[in-house]
Amino acid sequence: MALTRALQLQGYTFVGLAFLASLLSLAATRLNSQTELILIGTIITLLGVPHGAVDGLYAHTLYGVKSPKQWLAFVALYLIPVGLVICLWQAAPLLFLAGFLVISVVHFSGDPQPGTPMVTRILYGGAIVVLPVLFHPAEVHRLFHLLVGTDQATLLVASLQPLARPWLIALVISAQLVWRSNRLTALELLAVGALALAAPPLWAFTIFFCGMHSTRHLLRTFDFAGRPPPRSLLLAASLPMFTVALIGGAGLLWPGAMSLEARLIQLIFVGLAALTVPHMALVERVRFANWKP
Repeated sequence: MALTRALQLQGYTFVGLAFLASLLSLAATRLNSQTELILIGTIITLLGVPHGAVDGLYAHTLYGVKSPKQWLAFVALYLIPVGLVICLWQAAPLLFLAGFLVISVVHFSGDPQPGTPMVTRILYGGAIVVLPVLFHPAEVHRLFHLLVGTDQATLLVASLQPLARPWLIALVISAQLVWRSNRLTALELLAVGALALAAPPLWAFTIFFCGMHSTRHLLRTFDFAGRPPPRSLLLAASLPMFTVALIGGAGLLWPGAMSLEARLIQLIFVGLAALTVPHMALVERVRFANWKP
């Protein structure tokens, strides 16, 4: 019951934040791109990355990882897919980005409460990926361009645009149907949709990723791990967080001709894509078991 109340409070907080951000986006003045990206990168690092930084708790609970030797093996196995994803980005950028978008939809679909229909979950998970191209196609294209180049970006945006309007209609219909059984889930669907439509794509993703996905995951992890002292979660996350910050700082300072904007975008999204693969390998089996040990 404590987890249920915490998730409800977090859900209503996110709904309020998402609708407020959507309204403010219609009138707010934009920051310059570099300042905006530095701020977004900082927010994602401090509020988004921690939900993956506690993956060690799942390794300990699910696989009994305890000894230094076992932890070294776990870290090595965790880093192998990270390296493979980065290699894929270099070798086949279109496949990399398309794959990242698909697994993001699948992973985000785990946010709604147990009992939510699978179709509704997919519509929810894909809203933050698909809907921004409806009103912000140029910004989405620029983001993709900095990740994979102009031709691949054009192809991906062109592929997403025919999906956007039907996706929005299906999302609204799904929210209406879910309203009868779970009003909070219906509000979350509408809030994610409004955020994806109104806010600039990078801000929409940041607010969703940190305010909904990461926060909800941390609450569930806290419950899954047996509600340990908060200090335990901080200790579990401290070394991975420090490592991510160190690598990110080194990436920004690495000499090269690439613009700061491109470097920031690549550090944020290639980094998230690389970390998402091993993170999902650990977490998805728990999600499909309704977050039970």
